[in-house]
Amino acid sequence: QVQLLESGGGEVQVGGSLRLSCSASMDISDWPVMAWYRQAVGKEREWVATANRVNMPTYSDSVKGRFTISRDNSKNMMYLQMRSLKSEDTAIYYCAVIRAVGLAREWGQGTQVTVSS
Repeated sequence: QVQLLESGGGEVQVGGSLRLSCSASMDISDWPVMAWYRQAVGKEREWVATANRVNMPTYSDSVKGRFTISRDNSKNMMYLQMRSLKSEDTAIYYCAVIRAVGLAREWGQGTQVTVSS
């Protein structure tokens, strides 16, 4: 089972930036899906962004234009650069991966992001 470790969370003011990292314990090169999700207090977990094997990104409408997802296959890392943060971005952010077609999504433990005004 893969170990996924998120880091980079913290507290930032509205309009600020943070960069989240997700470190994987295995070679990610062939993984078809690496993604970020988030869950705010009292809300369902929601998808934020996905980077496929060739680093082609897709984003939810709520973060498009403000967040950038990327993966570095040589370092077994995935990142989420977050800019122009809003209070509604406050949540626990989770790294999630699908290592091969047909396998279940696997999750990290999450990192808290708090955006304060």
